[in-house]
Amino acid sequence: MKVCAVFDIGKTNKKLFLFDENYQIVKEEQSQFEEILDDDGFPCDDLIKLSSWLKDTFENINQNPDYEIVGLNVSAYGASLVHLNSEGKPITPLYNYLKSFTRQMSKEFSEKYATNLYTETASPELGMLNSGLQLYWLKYAKPSVFHLIKYSLHLPQYCSFLFSKQPVSEITSVGCHTALWDFQKNDYHTWVESEHLHSIQQKPLFSNNVSTNANGLQIGIGIHDSSSALVPYLKSFDEKFILLSTGTWAISINPFNDEPLTDAELQKDCLCFLNFEGHPVKASRLFAGNEHERQTKHLAEYFGKKTDYYKQVKYDKEMVWFLRHKFKQATPQTADVGLLKDCPFVERNLNLFKSYEEAYHQFMLDLVAQQVASLNLVMGWSKPKQIFVDGGFSKNDIYMSLLAETYFDKQVYASEIAQASALGAALVIHEHWNSKPIPQQLIDLKRYF
Repeated sequence: MKVCAVFDIGKTNKKLFLFDENYQIVKEEQSQFEEILDDDGFPCDDLIKLSSWLKDTFENINQNPDYEIVGLNVSAYGASLVHLNSEGKPITPLYNYLKSFTRQMSKEFSEKYATNLYTETASPELGMLNSGLQLYWLKYAKPSVFHLIKYSLHLPQYCSFLFSKQPVSEITSVGCHTALWDFQKNDYHTWVESEHLHSIQQKPLFSNNVSTNANGLQIGIGIHDSSSALVPYLKSFDEKFILLSTGTWAISINPFNDEPLTDAELQKDCLCFLNFEGHPVKASRLFAGNEHERQTKHLAEYFGKKTDYYKQVKYDKEMVWFLRHKFKQATPQTADVGLLKDCPFVERNLNLFKSYEEAYHQFMLDLVAQQVASLNLVMGWSKPKQIFVDGGFSKNDIYMSLLAETYFDKQVYASEIAQASALGAALVIHEHWNSKPIPQQLIDLKRYF
């Protein structure tokens, strides 16, 4: 069976998937590794163990007579760099993007560059989550190591490099909240040149549909997992849409909004990134999944229910109507970005609700008002007619019904897609490994009215 192997590298789970030519998953393997400590004593992924696991797992599958691996690609978390010396060997730990950027260094960087830098690079100021600042930190905190670096590869490209031996830069990794890419001039930002960060700059910058041929195996160059999860939607739908990807964060992604990011949008947790074809994509984020977890625990304690009792609560249209009249209600029209800081439900007195069901409906009304404010930030002048919701909230009937009611002039769908980021990584190199057309039904949809 001809297959494409995809490594999907998350912070917690490291997975291998084999896709057949119809994009069905025919084999799956998963591992978790204990974190180790870096040279400063901060937890990080074990790069040596990860590298060995990637090579050993591929070798085992490659020797399996049931499969002929004709394609290989990687989707992996971003904001992490692997620094290689002139022999192509890693010379630092895989520093964790949660590591703190020192206040003094942040101040120095801001004084040098930050007047318009974060707007021009469409990156909120996020410390080590801006991977360009990791290089800046390394240059000044560990200069003896910095001077040994020949290549700095984002993690997806390093994983691909283990097989292709080609050190490359790739647009979805460089173009996602790295503070490296100037969206206005479509090139590396001038500060990167000023600091002589040649290890990140000097390689060709590739879009994602290129591959390297190694003994008949087509090897993709790796893709940032957030961008990869968008690929199945871009390959499946011709009409303009917004993808609302929900989990701990609810991220509103508009692949058809290439309007420059404004200072005001940046302050409201918006950013831009580059999709797999190199086009700008505007996104906003809301800590909605985290807020839901917090409030459902609180409601369960107050009303003496199990923590997951909310799953039994059915959408009640009459209750929504009643609550809207009983309480001052944040409507989509009045919901501005101020609501993104704290959910209005935080201020509500639970004594005023007769039941868990009533309180939960009110919480969802407040949360969806926040969500609409966040989503409207990326709507843009083109105003897409379709909204796809995937992840945890796509299975919540109350959330989905309230969202569909707000956007009554659009088609609102709950979508389900198995292993979206891994699937995206296989799809971007489709033409290099798969002679069949891309199937029509990659995504299961349920429409809400």
